Amino acid sequence: MAIETTGKTIDAAINAALEQLGTDRDSVTVEVLENPKTGFLGLGGTPARVRVKKIGEEDDKPPVTPLTAKKESKAVPKAEPKQSAPPQTKTDAPKAAAAKSNAAAVLKGILDRMGFEGTVITETESERCLLLEISGSNMGRLIGRRGDTLDSVQRIVSSSVNKGSPERRRIVVDAERYRAKREESLISMAHTTAGKVVKYNRDMLLEPMNAYSRHVIHTALQDNPYVTTHSVGNEPQRRVIISLSGAKKTAAPPRSDGWNS
Repeated sequence: MAIETTGKTIDAAINAALEQLGTDRDSVTVEVLENPKTGFLGLGGTPARVRVKKIGEEDDKPPVTPLTAKKESKAVPKAEPKQSAPPQTKTDAPKAAAAKSNAAAVLKGILDRMGFEGTVITETESERCLLLEISGSNMGRLIGRRGDTLDSVQRIVSSSVNKGSPERRRIVVDAERYRAKREESLISMAHTTAGKVVKYNRDMLLEPMNAYSRHVIHTALQDNPYVTTHSVGNEPQRRVIISLSGAKKTAAPPRSDGWNS
């Protein structure tokens, strides 16, 4: 059992405790609770206060005395440590599903800003891609030269739909079946030009094309055993050359636009 005693000095307080416990200094542990303080002109001083316990005894809670009750009433409760707010984590919104279902709305908004009001958009979905077919008036202006304007619109819609999506989805934007008609025209031109390459035994250089049109040419002639195809130049002047397979290659004829093979 521990007891608390006071005295003018720490030693006086310890001796008072030893006398109450009936033991000596070597048989106890001492905890100094308060050092003595001298008041002004000897008035208002505070005595020393200690807590003494016999060695080997359990540290029971000390009895409440007027002295300890007064001390506890003056004790200021310790403020609990401030808990830092949990870190805010930025979570990516599930954009993929919303963007895919919103493809037609994105395209409609683009067309409205371009002045193509009253257009009709038809969605055709397959495992390979999402086709957005546009119909309305003045579609020639929307398609542009060699489909350049239509390609730009398609890139914007594709970027918006695939933004934040873990799986990229192919988006095709067409107007009045332009792409289907253009593909048929490109395939016809590829076979006609390949026939000239074989007949005249020289390379043939096609007009500048975008990546999709060049892909159509390559695909159309990939099974032709008499010719090969490859692309040369830089965008937007990149072109396809059709050459006789296994024959000695000759230089392409000079072009008026300054392009060199």
